[in-house]
Amino acid sequence: MNAAVGETVMFTTTLTPTEKPFTSVNWNVNFSTPIIFVTNSENTIGPEYEGRITFFPSTASLELRSLTLNDTGEYFVNIVQDGTFLNGRTTLVIYEKVSNVLVTSSSTDLVEFSGSVSLSCSASGSSLSFLWLNGSSEVTTSDRVQLTDGGSSLTIITVTRSDQGPFRCSVSNPVSIGTSDPVNLSISYGPENINLILSPPQGYFAVGSDISLTCSVGSRLPAQFKWFLNGDQLPDTGSELRLMNVQMSQSGNYSCQAFNSKTLRSQTSQPSAITVLEKISGSSVKPSTNLPVEGTSVNLTCEASGSVFTRNWMKDGSYLTPTDNMILSDNNRVLTFNTVNRKDNGEYFCQISNPISSDEAKYIMIANYGPENVQIKGPNKINIKGTLKLTCSAESTPSARFTWFFNGTEILTNSAEYIKEEVELSDSGNYICQAWNNITERTSSSAVHGLTVTGMYDTFMKSSPAI
Repeated sequence: MNAAVGETVMFTTTLTPTEKPFTSVNWNVNFSTPIIFVTNSENTIGPEYEGRITFFPSTASLELRSLTLNDTGEYFVNIVQDGTFLNGRTTLVIYEKVSNVLVTSSSTDLVEFSGSVSLSCSASGSSLSFLWLNGSSEVTTSDRVQLTDGGSSLTIITVTRSDQGPFRCSVSNPVSIGTSDPVNLSISYGPENINLILSPPQGYFAVGSDISLTCSVGSRLPAQFKWFLNGDQLPDTGSELRLMNVQMSQSGNYSCQAFNSKTLRSQTSQPSAITVLEKISGSSVKPSTNLPVEGTSVNLTCEASGSVFTRNWMKDGSYLTPTDNMILSDNNRVLTFNTVNRKDNGEYFCQISNPISSDEAKYIMIANYGPENVQIKGPNKINIKGTLKLTCSAESTPSARFTWFFNGTEILTNSAEYIKEEVELSDSGNYICQAWNNITERTSSSAVHGLTVTGMYDTFMKSSPAI
């Protein structure tokens, strides 16, 4: 049996209650110390038990009160009834209840991976057993955890953040249990897992934009921050760097560094590249000559203000595939026609872009050429007094201007038609049309167009019968 100091214990026999008194009953402890002797209804009580016991004659049971540690021992009862001898025995152990459980720590302010701590548990009571708890989990020994002094001392070597607690010491014996107040350890760690977040989350920004960079890190104590641009420290501090109305000069690689004043450790983020660009504007395509002539060299130059990254050329709505007479140079800035020809005519677009903007410019190519294939259309024979109409044509851009010659003498200018009413016999002869292109400054002449003016006599002779 187990009992606590000051409590009451009942020694109960297995006898059936009887009204007939027992011949004799003798209770003692450890065979040497009498508690009570009953015979012929007379009770003899040991001096140590006066006022502390109650005897129950019907069963020979015994109640013992106000227990002390000295009451620990082996208890015996000897009973005589009608000449029969009966006896019993039991063991009683008295414990002092657990109280005043207290945990003390060698330190409560530690640095992860570089500090150790010892926790000591003290308590009042007897036959004490110790159990340590970290939160709700029992603490057991390991390569970092030592339990000594019967479990009352807990030592943690090379503390980690999981050792922050709360730690409690649970003390028990067979009759009671007591638990200490919680003890928390402050374990500083970090900085670690540093991360630089860019908002908006892009690498390219227009001049005048607002940018926010936020540095996050795991750290206890809270980390202190420094900011760097291309490795040079900026005056800004704090976990956020705000760049307002940014300019191109603020382009570069930004990084943050976190420092823990308790652990004396620091960590630097990976750099985040920021490129500030001017938007594309004022795009244009400028030709090397305003009047390209077939067979000559022509350059088209694509220009724009802003931060130009790429230029792409299109012709008549499709991406340009340079032919043998074309060359793209200076990162597609210049489109060169070594010998431009009329097949190159069309609508050219230069598309200019960077990661934040784009623009385009248009140029209509017209290759001037000719004159070529000059021809005269009209009659080769006409009656006298008839009306003569000759028409001259030529392939030419721009349209050609025409000059007429009769038998080598200039007779008309600036007209594609030569008209003469009431022709005479003297109008018979050779006609030539000369075409002139004022842009190409080239001339070309038709083949000789012969004309015969027929008189009335000739006509009459051909129509009269022979005599």
